[in-house]
Amino acid sequence: MTSKLKLLVATGTVTAAMLGANPAFAAGTTAGDAITNNVTVNYQVGGVSQTAETDSDTFTVDRKLDLTVSEANGAAQSVTPGQTAGAPNPAFLTYTVTNDSNDVVDFELSATQQTTGAATPFSGTDDFDVTGLLIFVESGATPGYQPAEDTATFIDELAEDANATVYIVGDIPLGLATGDAAGITLTATIKEGATGGSLGGDYTVNAGANTEDGTVNAANIDNVYVNASASDTDNFVISAANVSVVKSSSVLWDPVNGSTNPKSIPGAVIEYCIAVTNATGSATATSVSISDDISALDLSFYATAPVTGPATIPAANGVRSALACDGTGTNADAGTLSESSGVITGDLGDVAAGVTETLLFRATVD
Repeated sequence: MTSKLKLLVATGTVTAAMLGANPAFAAGTTAGDAITNNVTVNYQVGGVSQTAETDSDTFTVDRKLDLTVSEANGAAQSVTPGQTAGAPNPAFLTYTVTNDSNDVVDFELSATQQTTGAATPFSGTDDFDVTGLLIFVESGATPGYQPAEDTATFIDELAEDANATVYIVGDIPLGLATGDAAGITLTATIKEGATGGSLGGDYTVNAGANTEDGTVNAANIDNVYVNASASDTDNFVISAANVSVVKSSSVLWDPVNGSTNPKSIPGAVIEYCIAVTNATGSATATSVSISDDISALDLSFYATAPVTGPATIPAANGVRSALACDGTGTNADAGTLSESSGVITGDLGDVAAGVTETLLFRATVD
């Protein structure tokens, strides 16, 4: 008997590009689904149609395990020195984990710091470490990390083609400068799903032949890893104020010379200027307050000056600060001051980048 194999091809045009293309799939058919293919063979004998022959084949769809991890914002996350993981302004990075598998799976999550000197994704090189790193999964309805709301530490039962938002939170050290950066990598690893409320274990991979015994059941599902884990890196970047202060003094009046070339003799009125500068390119310094204690000095606070406005100091004295100490700052007049037991306090409010604010007060020499 001769056996013949015939290949049936539908008519139509098939281009080389179509033959060479790799089709793009999402999660695809769910693992464990049965695909049954029925065939019918019709034939005749002596021109008379005979009873058709039929048959079918069923196989179980195996489990494809795949994922994607990506940082969510496309830019570095700006933070300030001393910012913490706690409310009301937590320091956090945001990532998205997508389940590209064709089944419900869990994800274990871990965070690692970039090595000092390594290139961060968005802000130059890594030059500090964040302390107290923690990982939480978006658990509520409020966008952005909410310490009281987002408490899950792994991704539980993520459906195929679904994604979850993950936050890495931590404490930013003090003493950092604008532009300092810290890169942090989130890694997600696929774990068994269908455990409900607890992190599943590892899938067992069947490296042998496809498992099929003619029935549709879990034993016929082979596990195929496209990727067991994936990661992506985001980074914090520091936005800090760069505040400097210069304190200078001038003699406004003395009881012998008046305001003409006065000297710092007992009874003289001395004007102090405190100039606070925030460098160009820095973050705004907020709630800037000044405290100056003269209680242990041979000085007494003088609330009412014997001359009007700041005095012009002769150039020969050479004590005038190069910074603006002319009383024109936003909070530079004596009315912004308060004094108690020799401690002078004043509030400059916010000092923007590239701005100098001055605060003046006067005292007499005892």
